[in-house]
Amino acid sequence: MAGKDISVSRLLKLAHQFNCFYLSGLQSGNSWPFIVAGRQVGLIRPDVLSKLSKYPEVFNFQTNCVTLNPAFRDYAERSAKIEEVLKECRAQGTFITLKGWRDECYEVRAGFSSEPLFKMDRSATCLFGICNYGVDINGYVMDPEKGLCIWLQRRSPTKQTWPGRWDNMVGGGLSVGYGVLETAHKEAEEEASIPPELMTKLRSGGSVSFFFESERGLFPNTEFVFDLELPINFIPKNNDGEVEKFELLPAKEALVRVLSTEFKTTSCPVVLDFLIRHGIITPDNEPHFPELVELLHVPLQSLYRVRSCTENGDVCTT
Repeated sequence: MAGKDISVSRLLKLAHQFNCFYLSGLQSGNSWPFIVAGRQVGLIRPDVLSKLSKYPEVFNFQTNCVTLNPAFRDYAERSAKIEEVLKECRAQGTFITLKGWRDECYEVRAGFSSEPLFKMDRSATCLFGICNYGVDINGYVMDPEKGLCIWLQRRSPTKQTWPGRWDNMVGGGLSVGYGVLETAHKEAEEEASIPPELMTKLRSGGSVSFFFESERGLFPNTEFVFDLELPINFIPKNNDGEVEKFELLPAKEALVRVLSTEFKTTSCPVVLDFLIRHGIITPDNEPHFPELVELLHVPLQSLYRVRSCTENGDVCTT
């Protein structure tokens, strides 16, 4: 990067971009808590609230929150009722995000280790501000001449979200029925043809969390991060048609790519976290280092639990 002042401002600006809702939208108080079985599981924006009000048999609107009808007693019934509403909205073109319907569901919980309350198509979770969980693998090579190099992928131009953008080597959401490590292995094979013998070097790098907002909705995301050192002669090959190509870049060049408008915004935290953990971004070259690190780990697991709403005059805590 050309100059210290420029790099600092760009890194911090980028962190503010992928946390735009956490830093501003959350404080506005315009979005209402979404309560299911007495637990807050999300936030709903005013534009979505107005459209969901057409379904009073499914959603109950209180003074400053929305609850799923408590008559729906179990996982299966809640899932079915939500799906009915979403499929009708999809047919009517009510929400732009439903154009990306996946027929792949995420489970909705009050916390990562909590029992699932219902499931929802992954394209719809942003309408309700549901916390999503994903898995990302940083594939890297220690080149004897170039040093630390990172594999990046360019997403297929036909992808439903972020088409044609640069992205981490491997990434995928935590779908119903899959665990974290299981998802890592599945996505590694599907997206990059990484054989099992190379996956034995997979190492956990913890997680990153952020709260993004776009025209499609709200995205409180936690990504479980893994690092995988690959042989110099290994070249990833896509299997599922979702990747246009892969490219191996020296770490500093990868950072320049991440800072460009061609990179998927919600994948930036994973690469920044990797570069911090591997000493490329440090307190010596980033004066706002502590703030940057904080913005890679926003407190999503406690965020909804401390918020409340008024239901029939009583405080509904989560």
